[in-house]
Amino acid sequence: MLEGLFHLGGKVAVVSGAASGMGRASAIALAAYGATVVLLDRDTTGMAQTQEIITQAGGKAIAREHDVSSVEAAARLFEWLEFELGRVDFLANVAGEGLLANPADITPGQIRQVFDNLVIGRFALCQQAGRRMLKQGSGSIVNIGSLASTTGLGRGHIAYSMAMGAVVQMTRELSTEWASRGVRVNAILPAQVMNPSLEKRIAANPGIEGLWLSGIPAGRLGKPTDIQGLMVLLASDASSWITGALIPMDGGNMAMNAGGSIG
Repeated sequence: MLEGLFHLGGKVAVVSGAASGMGRASAIALAAYGATVVLLDRDTTGMAQTQEIITQAGGKAIAREHDVSSVEAAARLFEWLEFELGRVDFLANVAGEGLLANPADITPGQIRQVFDNLVIGRFALCQQAGRRMLKQGSGSIVNIGSLASTTGLGRGHIAYSMAMGAVVQMTRELSTEWASRGVRVNAILPAQVMNPSLEKRIAANPGIEGLWLSGIPAGRLGKPTDIQGLMVLLASDASSWITGALIPMDGGNMAMNAGGSIG
């Protein structure tokens, strides 16, 4: 039946970065459609707030403190999950910090730090989830990339953009390897979505918001809730033939030529 296309009842979803922003919004949406959601974050206070929002609405959520840069933590997480819940149906890789640095000055250590957060740690979660999804013959993974996955941003984004490019290729390779065995892997590529980090950058440089908006035909920055529909779609059977996709969530940014205008 068509009304069951987006139903997630009986499914187990894992969401990193669940304490705030797009991670919180994703977890709330997945729970609203029936999934049991495992919340991951280092911010236990914010994560507890997300859990309370979900449970007060009648959903199911379990919070676990987690360091997304740690391969060992990923292994421990999925051992626990397999014992406690018996399966995993959806993984949303949302968390991961970058840093800004001049390409002429950035150190190898800083680049490694960003790759640990955005690439190595995410791959560890993909690998651990993927092993279990392959055994059960089904599952879906979503990696959060960025417009920086495929275009240059400048302004000190060298390490972040390198890592996000790797996230895109990781998504494509895993999709190619696993699609025939029932496991889908896709990426969502947001433009600027409001969060505490973005608010600090605007406060420090008020003109930067106008620069961002000049490249977004929709005329506004993203909101964390903008990701909710995409997450539910990609977690559900409604997207059963979608894999290896790079889905912009950007108000039209990628569609507009860099030299274009909205007037």
